[in-house]
Amino acid sequence: MKKIFLSALLISSSIIAQQMPTGALKVKEALQLKEKMTKNSLVKNIPFENIGPTVMSGRVVDIDVNPQNTNEFYVGYASGGLWHTKNNGNTFTPILDNAATQNIGDIAVNWKNGTIWVGTGENNSSRSSYAGIGILKSEDKGKTWKNVGLYDSHHIGRILINPNNPEEVIVGVLGHLYSNNEERGIYKTTDGGATWNKTLFINNATGIIDIQASPNNFNTLYAASWERDRKAWNFDGDGKNSAIYKSTDAGTNWIKVSENNGFPNGDGVGRIGLAVYDDNTVYAFHDNQFRREKEKKDKDSSNALDKEDFKTMSVDEFLKLTDKKLNSYLKTNGFQEKYRAENVKQMVRSGTVKPIDLAKYLENANSLLFDTPVIGAEVFKTLNGGKYWKKTHDGYLDDLYYSYGYYFGEIRVDPQDVNGIYVMGVPILKSKDGGKTFVSISRENVHADHQTLWVNPKVQGHLIDGNDGGLNISYDDGESWLKLNTPPVGQFYAVYADNQTPYNVYGGLQDNGVWTAKHTAKTDKSWLQSGKNPYQSLMGGDGMQVQVDDRNPDIVYTGYQFGNYFRINRKTGKQTYIQPKHTLGENPYRFNWQTPILLSKHNQDILYLGGNKLHRSLNKGDKWETISDDLTKGGKKGNVAYGTLTTINESPFQFGLIYTGSDDGLVKITKNGGGSWETISNSLPADLWVSRVIASKYKKERVYVTLNGYRWDDFGSYVYVSDNYGKTWKNIGKNIPSSPVNVIKEDTANENVLYVGTDNGLYVSLDQGNTWEAFSKNLPNVAVHDLVIQPKAKHLIVGTHGRSLYKADISALQAFSKEIQNKSTHVFPVKNMRKNKFWGSSWSKWLKPNTPEMGIPFYVNSSKKVVLDIFADKIKVNTITFDAVKGFNEAFFDVSFNEKGLKDYKKEHKDSILKEAKNKKTYLPKGKYKVTLNNETQTFEIK
Repeated sequence: MKKIFLSALLISSSIIAQQMPTGALKVKEALQLKEKMTKNSLVKNIPFENIGPTVMSGRVVDIDVNPQNTNEFYVGYASGGLWHTKNNGNTFTPILDNAATQNIGDIAVNWKNGTIWVGTGENNSSRSSYAGIGILKSEDKGKTWKNVGLYDSHHIGRILINPNNPEEVIVGVLGHLYSNNEERGIYKTTDGGATWNKTLFINNATGIIDIQASPNNFNTLYAASWERDRKAWNFDGDGKNSAIYKSTDAGTNWIKVSENNGFPNGDGVGRIGLAVYDDNTVYAFHDNQFRREKEKKDKDSSNALDKEDFKTMSVDEFLKLTDKKLNSYLKTNGFQEKYRAENVKQMVRSGTVKPIDLAKYLENANSLLFDTPVIGAEVFKTLNGGKYWKKTHDGYLDDLYYSYGYYFGEIRVDPQDVNGIYVMGVPILKSKDGGKTFVSISRENVHADHQTLWVNPKVQGHLIDGNDGGLNISYDDGESWLKLNTPPVGQFYAVYADNQTPYNVYGGLQDNGVWTAKHTAKTDKSWLQSGKNPYQSLMGGDGMQVQVDDRNPDIVYTGYQFGNYFRINRKTGKQTYIQPKHTLGENPYRFNWQTPILLSKHNQDILYLGGNKLHRSLNKGDKWETISDDLTKGGKKGNVAYGTLTTINESPFQFGLIYTGSDDGLVKITKNGGGSWETISNSLPADLWVSRVIASKYKKERVYVTLNGYRWDDFGSYVYVSDNYGKTWKNIGKNIPSSPVNVIKEDTANENVLYVGTDNGLYVSLDQGNTWEAFSKNLPNVAVHDLVIQPKAKHLIVGTHGRSLYKADISALQAFSKEIQNKSTHVFPVKNMRKNKFWGSSWSKWLKPNTPEMGIPFYVNSSKKVVLDIFADKIKVNTITFDAVKGFNEAFFDVSFNEKGLKDYKKEHKDSILKEAKNKKTYLPKGKYKVTLNNETQTFEIK
């Protein structure tokens, strides 16, 4: 509710300057620029390889099933694109990868002609719900896409196609998430998207979250409006303009049907989901944000204290508590050993602590998600087309929405049973008596958070459930489920690579915990045969940052949202909770959703963790010291933790030379381990989220900073560098197409090479940020949240928020220089290969032969046809002709002789024994070889 804020977060009411949202025209120009940069990129031939994982998935937003063949359906992922299956989910094909975004709010398919509509921009309004670019349409089943308008909509609630006229489409536009805008409401096209008519507009802060049609009468439509406003420090997900509307002319005109007729009205009306059985019978699933009536304590109930008691307790009342009763509260709630009745009472007597502090001590942003006493989930029903609504159940539907019902809000009715309904939250519930009673149909292999559900209109009990963990299918009405996770659509927040051989990758995912695997892990289905997936789970919750002790890879530091970090010993399985704790009476520390941690490279016993202050442990997190005052602007009134640190970095040149960045725009530096701090961001754009601060490994005075305006709907690309500890800054992001920047990474071997990840892809600079290249072969336009370089393997690992992890071999980039750029051609080092006697054969004639492939990386300064010759001493054993494009290229060699090369080699080496493989090729023997391109030469060895 608008006037309700969480007391634990009422830190400061300082005014923050309003940022301007990026206009639709600038977004269109940025997309056009990126398309041009991609075509002309010098690195467009350096490929990325997806390395999973697939065992856990990303958030599903919608499912559309072929009514004539339920083995075929499309699945839309919040930030992972659109996927198609023809075999009931056994395999999927991505079909949105050539589009300008992977962010989806809703999909609709005309199964008669194959036309697909995608409403871009997720509708969940969460902290990582990315904006879209309007409505995409494909008339060739996803081979090509056309944007048909509504560029400034940002988030789409629903798309409906008139089954009797495929040119007529209704769209519910939710609108901007972090700012007001006019392009929201209900839009209708009657010419396939060529033109749009706005048929319902409430105001510039209220959009449409749901529209549903009567199954046999498209003229009768019901729509749900939603008034919501998110800021970095607050989410207001309710308002008097949230309501239900009805149309009887296929969406041309609308009337409100939820006012003073049994359905809640006022500021506490939250998100509404709709399920229409027929013209008159409609269910509405409501997130009621009005406060619950305060429950009176039962005199006969337990006499134990709870934290609410201390919020109104006077000092005299507190001091009269028996030590036994107070100690019971302190021990039960996990207070540190130093806080026991006798000394806590002394602290209260002296005035250093107040009774309310014993409640505040237990509160943080994570617990408050579950503690806020709102009414929550409710189901309403009308039998007369919205003239009157009645709640279907008595009491509260507890443990379904908690305080974040805005994240769910979907309801379905069985087309064959007016009393059969399904509601989605945590968990998914089913009712067979019209919503009077419910049972859970979540099961052990189904993720807890449910987002969408398809109910077979012809076969009862056949369900497809989309959740935060992917996709599940049931044929017995939810009694049991199959898991359909094969697409790599994980939503990573962070990624890490250790120094093992082969190295391990680690990462934290949205609502899917922390996972790890060797970078060589296969993401196919072979693990189903062995029973062991190559990716292993380390922790649940929303997975966060990872640090690994370089001395002992079994020691891993990681955790979940709001700074709940652990030190894990993977060998013993022991987990030690290590979050720093404020002292009793001190304001609780504020921890960001993605709390930053850092192991010092100078001493791996030293760990840093950022709240609103910076904390340092000298003994692996067992004990903490706070080495700063508040490094933010002090927080802001709201229900989201704000005024928190978002990034920490320590210079590799000097222990104690530390930089921090905060979510409210401050960058700080200390040169003496926290003894004193200086603000170095005063000349940077104000108030933006500091997504990264990186101390250079090449120059002690150099530091990089990226700022992110996503939480202002400001999509500018803010990237800066300083060569004097932040006294002055240079903008090096001007040439990057507008998109919020999440991460910058300095190359580990080449001072001139930088990498930047944005909400719409990845870029690389070969000249310290003066110019940028789109870096995107096999990598779609997806949010890049984190980057890490494994220096031994010379790999760049990309953590995407929607398409799991990718890796690329960057050895050619690391070897690049201005001298090479000015040459006509240049061949980079070629990796050696180990001989295998099974080359050209397989263990069965029914399988493809094992064929080797050697990559030969090279650079040309203009597009042209090139010839690469392979020599054994002076004998040319093979030749490769290649159509090279300007920039980096890679030719692939199958390590075989051509006909002439084999003849010449045998003539020179009469005693050699060369056997033709089963695939009729003769492969090179062990030895040293060279490859030449013009006058450029590199050698390689077959061992």
